[in-house]
Amino acid sequence: MASDRRPNLNPIILLTPAMVSVAFLLVVPVAFVVVYSFWLRTSVGGEQPGFYLDNWVEVLTDSFYRDILFSTLRIAGITTILCALLGYPAAFFVANTRFRNKALLLLLLMLPFWISYIIRTMSWINILGVSGAFNYLLEALSLTDEPLQMLYNEVTVILGLLHFLLPFMILNIYVSLDGMDRDLVPAARSLGTTPWQAFLEVTLPLSMPGLAAGGLLCFVLGSGTYITPLVLGGPTDAMFANLIYEAIITQLNWPLGSALSIVLLLILGSVVLLYNRYLGLNQLYKSFS
Repeated sequence: MASDRRPNLNPIILLTPAMVSVAFLLVVPVAFVVVYSFWLRTSVGGEQPGFYLDNWVEVLTDSFYRDILFSTLRIAGITTILCALLGYPAAFFVANTRFRNKALLLLLLMLPFWISYIIRTMSWINILGVSGAFNYLLEALSLTDEPLQMLYNEVTVILGLLHFLLPFMILNIYVSLDGMDRDLVPAARSLGTTPWQAFLEVTLPLSMPGLAAGGLLCFVLGSGTYITPLVLGGPTDAMFANLIYEAIITQLNWPLGSALSIVLLLILGSVVLLYNRYLGLNQLYKSFS
């Protein structure tokens, strides 16, 4: 039979293309960054190869970097909470709507991804700027005598991150809600629970994996972004990724930028490991399936 002549391919051989891809696209670049973090930038602007701890001592002992790091985690945490509060009702609506063409709603949800993240971020300048649409509306309604300065502060940074990350939260929660057994809530109602009790005791616990997966994505992506604070933030609203950008792109200090990158990678990697330890990363895969 033809099936008897089928070669018994070794699983290692089958995994080889994926392992090689991961090695060249992830392991090797990270290894270069780690090596670079121990090099030293000379006074003439070049790099001196070797094993120097100067960059690590500066990053780990300078309160400037520590304060920016805590500020980054705080902004990412606030944005994640806001994404959860705003994203859950939207995901619940999409999952339970009686609209026949639910795919159209999902398509509208994915629509922001078709537009460049930079353009979406800069659009807030036209909305909240001194000559933007919001100030124009306030003056047209005679609510203000002069334009308000609403840009370049931490609030607009969080607003821009919320605009960027909210679809990720909605999609993850929607996947959990859409996979629920539709008979559970009616069963809970038949046992005498109110709609709110049925939501708290049935719907919310079963959707927690999606909520946690969305929270992880929003927190990690929010912590690692630099475009939003660069465009919408002020001089004191820089996030940790902005320090990496300044060190590598502006100052051409690759060793210091590499050390900063590894610090951020270790912190966010620890968050991902904790999530995988207690919740499992498989919930992330479901949202993209």
